Amino acid sequence: MSSLHTLRAAEPRDVDAIVALIRELAEFEHLTHLLQVTPQTLQPHLFGPKPVAEAMVGEVAGEVVAFALYFTNFSTFLAKPGLYLEDLYVKPAHRGRGLGRALLEHLGALAVARGYGRFEWSVLDWNEHAIRFYQAMGATVLPDWRICRVTGEALERFGR
Repeated sequence: MSSLHTLRAAEPRDVDAIVALIRELAEFEHLTHLLQVTPQTLQPHLFGPKPVAEAMVGEVAGEVVAFALYFTNFSTFLAKPGLYLEDLYVKPAHRGRGLGRALLEHLGALAVARGYGRFEWSVLDWNEHAIRFYQAMGATVLPDWRICRVTGEALERFGR
């Protein structure tokens, strides 16, 4: 199997493939019970009149085998926007060939080109392989920060 890959901005024709990769990611992370995404629910957020996220895809031999979905956040301390990577996934058969690294490097370069102050993402604490990979690329895993999340019915109550 060729290790040659191409990266490109996702296009509307990629939504089905991205959703399939999101499903694989949810299985890998043991989080399928949280999965609600469909091509119909994702499409407007990437390609509708007011997109709130962007995506890159990685292809091998014309097949989408990886994706990175990201959006702009903001640092009040830096007074600059930042790039937040929500999810990155590479199909297992294509791992270890530089595709994940290429996606991360591309997004880092994008953050620099846009004048952003930082590039951030989260990693599950049990994913030691990913943590070592990110650290080897120069990322710092922040030990003192925890993610706070309100979703579903709790969000409905929170927002009242």
